[in-house]
Amino acid sequence: MTAVIDDDVRGFRAARALVCLLFFTFAMTSDAVGSIVARVIAELHLSLTQASAFQYVPMAAIAAGAVALGYLADRMGRKPAIIYGLALYGGSSLLFAFGNAFGFFVALLALSGVGISLFKTGALALIGDVSHSTFAHTRLMNAAEGFFGVGSIVGPAIVAALLSAGLSWKWLYVAAATICVGLIVLASRVSLPRAEVGSPAKATSEGTIELGSTVRLLKDPFALGFATLIMLYVASESAVYVWMPTYVRSYRGSATWLPIYGLTIFFVLRALGRFVGIWLLRHLRWSAVLAICGLFILACFLGSIAGGVEIGAWLLPASGIAMSVVYPTLNSKGISCFPKTEHGAAAGVLLFFTAIAAAIGPLAMGAVSDSYGNVRAGFVLAATVAFLLSVGLLLNWAFDPTRYRLEAPDPSGRPVTS
Repeated sequence: MTAVIDDDVRGFRAARALVCLLFFTFAMTSDAVGSIVARVIAELHLSLTQASAFQYVPMAAIAAGAVALGYLADRMGRKPAIIYGLALYGGSSLLFAFGNAFGFFVALLALSGVGISLFKTGALALIGDVSHSTFAHTRLMNAAEGFFGVGSIVGPAIVAALLSAGLSWKWLYVAAATICVGLIVLASRVSLPRAEVGSPAKATSEGTIELGSTVRLLKDPFALGFATLIMLYVASESAVYVWMPTYVRSYRGSATWLPIYGLTIFFVLRALGRFVGIWLLRHLRWSAVLAICGLFILACFLGSIAGGVEIGAWLLPASGIAMSVVYPTLNSKGISCFPKTEHGAAAGVLLFFTAIAAAIGPLAMGAVSDSYGNVRAGFVLAATVAFLLSVGLLLNWAFDPTRYRLEAPDPSGRPVTS
């Protein structure tokens, strides 16, 4: 009996480590896009709208893959979803080394996005498998996003080092592909906790799997509520990490190092804030924490607009400390509103809206900036989105609409918030 318990403990620890490493690897490429976009605009002679394809194409692919394939993490299991997703993501990343055309890069970004949708929905569902309460779920989600934050620092740092050495930014993707090989080996050898599975009756007579659970979740008011807040948050966050490097190039203040290291500061604060968020959520109600963070984010955007680039170069990176807590907590609570047998589908739905916002937000900012001839116009749009986010988080705090669903007992009769 002791040996079985020890095996379970080791399996849970290995699963948590795998989840954190998956988030770290994905962040290396996804959050380095700001550094890459500034480079490809010059290399390929692109407009801001064209260059934003490096953000919106993979995110659109993630959105499509999440809503179409998210249920596979429930149906075929977490491990196959993670391994197949890593293989597709790693393979497409490796191919970056063999091309130089804009269209070729866009195609690879689309393929990598589908791969990310597979392994990330598997990882998000796995978090539910190893969490015995919504509190534990939120804590692990924040820890995983903390590793995502570390990857967000490492990715741009690698790009900066490559460019300083006279090498191409494409080697970042080759590095990500190499890490994927190691993660595939790790995932294949790790004994993951057995997930609850849905009824086989959902299989059609042709042997295909119905998307009924995903479609039902798309109609659920709680899923849509969390999805709306997530979209507003992601659009605000992507405004910073995609367009801030371009915006602060016109900075002429005394801190000459700020335009160079502003994005790194943002990611460092976001990474630190996610670990701080774990502590905050132990002592304050999650809805109150998010409402306070939403107001701080809004203040940073408004100050950046009112004070211009000289103030924005400081406030936009500072917003990372508040942004750190919002996404993982919303994601965790949204998934926890549903049974574990539907966590893969729930993760897919929320990932779909995450990716849609990450695609449309920077694209809209690029188009607005091109129309007005400056990036500041795009940040006015971003400030409007941040205002809507803060209003939504304040209303969630005031009315607490998800309380009864989150506090409902699990099948064993134990309160999930215990």
